[in-house]
Amino acid sequence: MKNFAFLLPAVIRWRGSYLCLLAVMLLLVSPAWAVQATVALPDFTELVERSAPAVVNISTTTHNKEESKGAFRLPHGMDPSMEDLLRKFFGDKGQGRIPGIQGEQRSLGSGFIVSTDGYILTNTHVVKDADEVVVRLSDRREFMAKVIGSDDRSDVALLKIDADNLPVARIGQSASVKVGSWVLAIGSPFGFDHSVTAGIVSAIRRSLPNENYTPFIQTDVAINPGNSGGPLYNLDGEVIGINSQIYSRTGGYMGVSFSIPIDLAMNVVEQIKETGHVSRGWLGVLIQDVTRELAESFSMDKPVGALVSRVLPDSPAEKAGVEVGDVIVSFEGHEIGSSSDLPPLVGSSRVGSRVRLDIIRQGKAKTLTVTLNELPADNQLAQQGSVEAGKRVLSRLQMTVSNLNGEQKDKLSVTTGIMVDEVDDGPAARAGILAGDVILKVNNDDIIDIAQLAKLVDQLEVDHPVRVLIQRRGSPRFLALRLSQ
Repeated sequence: MKNFAFLLPAVIRWRGSYLCLLAVMLLLVSPAWAVQATVALPDFTELVERSAPAVVNISTTTHNKEESKGAFRLPHGMDPSMEDLLRKFFGDKGQGRIPGIQGEQRSLGSGFIVSTDGYILTNTHVVKDADEVVVRLSDRREFMAKVIGSDDRSDVALLKIDADNLPVARIGQSASVKVGSWVLAIGSPFGFDHSVTAGIVSAIRRSLPNENYTPFIQTDVAINPGNSGGPLYNLDGEVIGINSQIYSRTGGYMGVSFSIPIDLAMNVVEQIKETGHVSRGWLGVLIQDVTRELAESFSMDKPVGALVSRVLPDSPAEKAGVEVGDVIVSFEGHEIGSSSDLPPLVGSSRVGSRVRLDIIRQGKAKTLTVTLNELPADNQLAQQGSVEAGKRVLSRLQMTVSNLNGEQKDKLSVTTGIMVDEVDDGPAARAGILAGDVILKVNNDDIIDIAQLAKLVDQLEVDHPVRVLIQRRGSPRFLALRLSQ
């Protein structure tokens, strides 16, 4: 022992470090149960026992005028060349249903009871165009349901069955939902009643293509065909959303699911009960995101807000003085981070209300007050918001131009601009503008569409040179345009 006495100071000196290292090694080799003992996962059993009785299975039958072709049809709007898609389950605009025999089509979905006297919430696409809707309760009783009303834009439908003293789902508040929160779904995927899946909230206020008025809750909860219309619960057993869509390469669950916020859904329900239809606020603008380059051109510190690319005629925006090129950065005190933030805020506002718009116009902050109208029907909106397909002559320039569609912009690698179709003898020709050129800017103004260019041209002074930025065969160049008497 005497021979090892010289080691004692070293052992004492390194004892602290040794113990720390030993603790780390023990943690690394500890069994999984030791780690789980300190971080307990949620137990959903009581939540399911309390909540499951209010969840229902919904089956529909549609009698087609034409016989079914006997093959599964892809969901409405699916581009066969695209792998990634948004699928709505079993019945989006009559497509994606399971073909039946002799023209009958059947579909399955889910729903949940919101009143003891038989009101039930589900998705519009679950019951759309159905001739028969059958609701099966957790105790196996079945009822024929009546569709009281539905709203295509939010994908919310209200049903009614003739029953009393029913179990009711507790309605929560989706506005309080936070990313990372545990959530649970109950539904009937592939017809398996009252299947339970769980996960977390992946994102909130998520905007999806062609779904401008719904700020979806994104989760990683396993959702499959048949879950549509079912409830999404928080850990308190409150419904915070209606399961509606998935993002998938195969049509099945891949970890990205979307739910309609319950706050929005209950607003739709109240309007259906009171008036039979749903009204939404309408501003009357076409908008796009502000890129970094556009933000710089507008003298903005960062790319935020919704850039107005078109103001629809006789719209609330036009009457309030909103102009093409304005950047809407705030709506009634709510900051607009991207263009997708604006439509849900406008849509949820009361028709006829006066709202405050904070905008940036030519680098300067400005405030406007707008009185909102009711959002027109889709067909009316399409007519008002459609881009002119034909050519338009700008007589002051002796030039014919047309708007660029998305495909043309991608091909030309531009985000703004209009196409020059024809040039006659006049100011445009003398400036060197040729057919096939893309006009990108006039002075410092980005050219969004024909209407904006026409307005700028009308304001140009005679015999005063104007800078015009064009793109010709992929290369930009400035030209000097001068109008004469």
